[in-house]
Amino acid sequence: METYKGTNKLLTGIVFGVITFWLFAQAMVNVVPAVQSDLGISLGTINIAISLTSLFSGMFIVGAGGLADKVGRKKITYIGLIFSIIGSLLLVLAQGAALLIIGRIIQGLSAACIMPATIALVKEYYEGADRQRALSFWSIGSWGGSGVCSFAGGAIATYMGWRWIFIFSIIFALLGMWLMKDTPESKAESKGVFKFDVAGLIILIITMLGLNLFITRGADWGWTSALTLICLAVAIIGIIVFVKVEKNNALALIDFSLFKNKPYAGATYSNFLLNAVAGTLVVANTYVQVGRGFTAFQSGMLSLGYLIAVLAMIRVGEKLLQKAGAKSPMIWGTVITTIGVALMGLTFLPGVAYTVTVFIGFALFGLGLGIYATPSTDTSVSNAPSDKVGAAAGVYKMASSLGGAFGVAISAAVYGAITVFASKEIAATSGIIVNVIFGVLALVSIVFMVPKNAGKEHQDVLNKKVS
Repeated sequence: METYKGTNKLLTGIVFGVITFWLFAQAMVNVVPAVQSDLGISLGTINIAISLTSLFSGMFIVGAGGLADKVGRKKITYIGLIFSIIGSLLLVLAQGAALLIIGRIIQGLSAACIMPATIALVKEYYEGADRQRALSFWSIGSWGGSGVCSFAGGAIATYMGWRWIFIFSIIFALLGMWLMKDTPESKAESKGVFKFDVAGLIILIITMLGLNLFITRGADWGWTSALTLICLAVAIIGIIVFVKVEKNNALALIDFSLFKNKPYAGATYSNFLLNAVAGTLVVANTYVQVGRGFTAFQSGMLSLGYLIAVLAMIRVGEKLLQKAGAKSPMIWGTVITTIGVALMGLTFLPGVAYTVTVFIGFALFGLGLGIYATPSTDTSVSNAPSDKVGAAAGVYKMASSLGGAFGVAISAAVYGAITVFASKEIAATSGIIVNVIFGVLALVSIVFMVPKNAGKEHQDVLNKKVS
């Protein structure tokens, strides 16, 4: 294991594994009307199904990252890919809400395993510039995968049927397993019997479910109804209890000491908030289909600029990291993303003008995320202790998953609530304004928490070694 160095075959397998997440997460955003019509279920149920994958990923991802450190990062990646196959198969077979929701939950567990374990494999088997290159390709699979799957999902749904998206997801999972089969196992040095923070996990699950139900069902139940207020109370009390229990727990599910490292904390907070901006995709795609009469394929075509920009700029972000450090590209990436999101909220524009504006908005969205992705991921990975890299990656990716879950839930809830008493245009603009706020908060977290030399000291050491 000590002499093994990461190969392109391993990296391709990792990228395929990460893409399976986006095939079932991002592509689902593009096919809301098709799934709703085919299965005969409400928009509220669809929105719950969309957010459940990110929610369950976020709840279990830290535990899966810690487990990967102990029992094996390749093993947990494989378990995640098997979950992906099972979850996708359930969606292919779904005839109503039951299998759809169960499948989405299993897909969330899949992402919880795949994301931190693959980041840990990258840190274990790649060094220096090779690691930054590997993280760039991991980001292409992750951030870029969202663009690929947004476009591909719309095309597949229009010309083959939305279920074929998940057949392709199964194929990618099987390819990922085959490409990684010759990789030796990687795990942290054992420090006694592995124990798991079951109590912390249970508290986190109850808390997140309460918060998610409050956001997604509050409008339907009534914001002052008993059920809504109970869910809000469960969420608030759960957060307080969770923080208190975890701070005094030697086996904490979330190691809060990681956040004492300001670069890691800044990368993680901004990662949460920029993933929350994914709510834009739900609002924009739903609005252009329902409000402007676009097909799922045409909606996917609007995001083509996002796809091209994010894929092109991820390697640029890597080079900017190497030359200027992490902070500058993280700031500029966030600013450009937020501007792109804001453009999509200009729903008062007429037909062609709005279509062009949304296309440009998607392109700027992808441009910004592409610049941000590698510097942010490298900042989190390089500042993680070697014996906690799986757990630290789990927390970082938990921020992604929970950010995406609550960004989608909040944006969809705002859009759905406002359509009751106002036009779809006003509802879409309101939903997108929420995402602009997320972008501004992400910028604030970077400016105040990520130091100017973040990533630069590490790169200076590498440059000295090379020279």
